[in-house]
Amino acid sequence: MNLNLSNSNYKLIILIMVIVVAGMSQGMLLPLLTILLDRSGVSADANGLNAAALYIGIFSTVFFIEKPVRRFGYKPVIMVGMGMIILATCLFPLWQQTAVWFVLRLLVGVGDSALHYATQLWIVTSSPKERRGRNISLYGMAYGLGFSLGPIGITLLKIGIWFPFLITSGFFVIVLLLVRKLTNERPERGERIEAIHKRASMVFRLAWFPLLTSLLFGYMEASMNSNFPLYGLRVGLRESDIGVLLPIIGVGSLIMQLPLGIWSDRIGRRSILIATGFIGALAFACIPFAGSNPWWIGLLFGVAGGMVGSFFSLGLAYAADILPRHLLPTANVIASIQYSVGSIAGPLIGGFAIGYLHVASMFYLISFIYLLFALSGLIFKHKAA
Repeated sequence: MNLNLSNSNYKLIILIMVIVVAGMSQGMLLPLLTILLDRSGVSADANGLNAAALYIGIFSTVFFIEKPVRRFGYKPVIMVGMGMIILATCLFPLWQQTAVWFVLRLLVGVGDSALHYATQLWIVTSSPKERRGRNISLYGMAYGLGFSLGPIGITLLKIGIWFPFLITSGFFVIVLLLVRKLTNERPERGERIEAIHKRASMVFRLAWFPLLTSLLFGYMEASMNSNFPLYGLRVGLRESDIGVLLPIIGVGSLIMQLPLGIWSDRIGRRSILIATGFIGALAFACIPFAGSNPWWIGLLFGVAGGMVGSFFSLGLAYAADILPRHLLPTANVIASIQYSVGSIAGPLIGGFAIGYLHVASMFYLISFIYLLFALSGLIFKHKAA
């Protein structure tokens, strides 16, 4: 049967597959590389700094990625981004040196940012209004699914250090071949470049609370995947336990993604974000009291992931409720920048806290920022644009 892959439904399926594989790659690389560096004697703070390289690459890409997307279209940018990730992933086992891995992680970050920006914008701009919210939720669920499956790659280390990297690269190659069959498209011509600062100022004024979700999500995600392996090893967890526990956050997010989206439609996204922020803060604060019991840690991970794992998509949906449509691309860029800032800060602050404060301090810090977020929601007022 010859399928028309330019059809929007098939295009959405392939783009969702891209996000699943990208999530798997990121979910695997963060804890896997952290464990391998810890094995070689790298300190917790240096390990966190090395992990932050990926997000430095993501952050730097946000400032120039719009031009190539407008000039060449979505498809070439996605393919180049995937090619960069495949190349870097295959090179990791060759040179197990911190300096080399820092550069390779930068390369992964640039490729990851490019494919995420182009894929997300392609989905949003090509989705009809009545299905845009659903499609954004599918995007979030796809990334959550991939990210939750990624840490399972840690268990493949017993076969050989090459094996996890080759498996991830193989998935990327398969999806890359599917992307080649898509018909390329370009975004519509936007407003004049002189209006960027004005639009950004208006976005912050109208939607500062919804956009905080991207900052918090990036901090939590990067800190958990980069710093939790260090925490786990120090409290007595096995590497196999860590590989099983980390996906539970993503599983919790997947289970609660649609219910939270439906409830936010009915009772308001602000109320849902405040409630989930409070519950998530409590769950993270309780994790140190679970000690090295993987069952209790897993339960708390599931609750925390279920509450805050949908923050990015819920925040974008809330921003879309508040902002006029012409400001949504600007909000998307701002959310990407804040996600990158949070992702860079997470491993750095968490690694420093584990190394110089207390091993459990990473969870108290995450709990504190979610509590502040929930409290800030109580003073946020929705202003008409």
